[in-house]
Amino acid sequence: MENNLKTIKEELKDCFDVKYRDVATKIGKATVVFTDELCSTSIMSEYIIEPLSSTREDIRTPEDIIEKALTINNVGYSKDINDSIYHVLSGDVVIFIENVEEVIFCEAKGFVKRGVGTPDTESVLKGPREGFTETFVDNLALLRRKAKNANFKIEVAKVGSKSQTSVCMCYIKDTAPESLVSEIRTKLNNMDYRFILDSNYIETKIRNNNSLFDTVGYTEKPDEVIAKLMEGRIAIVVDGTPSVITVPYFFLENFQAPDDYYLNRRFANFSRILRWAAFFLAIFLPGLYVATVTYHFSIVPSLFVFRLAVSRAGVPFPTFIEVIVIMLFFQLIKEAGLRLPKPIGTAMSIVSALILGDTAVKAGIASTITIFIIAISTLCYFIIPKIYGAISIWSMFIVICATVLGFPGFFLAQAAFIAHIASLETVGYSYLYPIGTMEKYKFKDVVLRGRLDRISQIIIDAKGKVKDEKK
Repeated sequence: MENNLKTIKEELKDCFDVKYRDVATKIGKATVVFTDELCSTSIMSEYIIEPLSSTREDIRTPEDIIEKALTINNVGYSKDINDSIYHVLSGDVVIFIENVEEVIFCEAKGFVKRGVGTPDTESVLKGPREGFTETFVDNLALLRRKAKNANFKIEVAKVGSKSQTSVCMCYIKDTAPESLVSEIRTKLNNMDYRFILDSNYIETKIRNNNSLFDTVGYTEKPDEVIAKLMEGRIAIVVDGTPSVITVPYFFLENFQAPDDYYLNRRFANFSRILRWAAFFLAIFLPGLYVATVTYHFSIVPSLFVFRLAVSRAGVPFPTFIEVIVIMLFFQLIKEAGLRLPKPIGTAMSIVSALILGDTAVKAGIASTITIFIIAISTLCYFIIPKIYGAISIWSMFIVICATVLGFPGFFLAQAAFIAHIASLETVGYSYLYPIGTMEKYKFKDVVLRGRLDRISQIIIDAKGKVKDEKK
């Protein structure tokens, strides 16, 4: 006890929140080590300190203490002194007993945590509203409650040489391909981070590309994670963050919402069609407008050309500069509304869009038709929020190509965009699957959602192919 306690006091000598409590037991003095505010004082007093000091059982060995004295649920032996330090700093209670080599740890966590609430970024009209929190065990409990399956496996690893952050991999055995499970397990065990603060640290090691499009999924809804696990995917839960990573992640999932499967099928399909239309408008409409106005206005009806000329009268800038400036203007409004406190941000965004937009027209900086086109494009970004960042950058690239070459540049930029997303992979699988693949595909949930009793779910086998299984 003396050597172990001396070592742990030396390692934690400048940690003000680490406390030591001596307790007299039947087999000698015991020292209880814990971190203040991380442990529950009531649990410690009732289930650890009081049983140790007042038990009437015949206690001779550490095994007797665990079996007869301690009445707490999770109790065991620390592997070494480093493991004891980890337990102390994680909110557990560590017990050193005089003349005993073994070190006992007891789980007595009682730190402040956020309760389960509704995710702000993934609101639904119908369906479960509970969302993940920053607490690791609570997130795992939310998943386990929805998957009462013995094949639902949870493997935990410690990532970060300094932070020792708990990262777990969740999957359904015999559903997720073993090759995919082995690949993710190897990547988690070989990460060389010094510390982990968010799931994005893990995501950057899994993506294997520098694309603007996310080839790794993330969500704050337990029901969405379970649905993906049942399809043969893998979820990665990181302690301290409410976002759970899912892989593989396909391009088509950007147009699917969690409540698509809880609402009326026809309304859900109508919403999906709107998302696809918004995607094409957001990424191609500004470039099409610039190419038409700059080079190919002859294809526009003459009456509209006259109105366009009147609208642009007095604007000193070329259409390209005008469009880029207004696009950046809307991006500034979006960033300001996002970073400010919610009550102020909402009001500021509305005021900026109305007043500054009207002022820009009256000052001759932009025309009304340009503001209308960019407003429609920007509005369409937010209908598909998972990829609005990638779309905003790619739409500017298409505008530049359309400015240089007109329609030929516009179509070349389209081809470059399609080639880019077709070249992406998500942990070895085609990002565009099943679009453009040679696999025989019967999955009904590609663009439109079918009847729930007839939808086939994606099941990825060990060869990287896809087979069908009735839901």
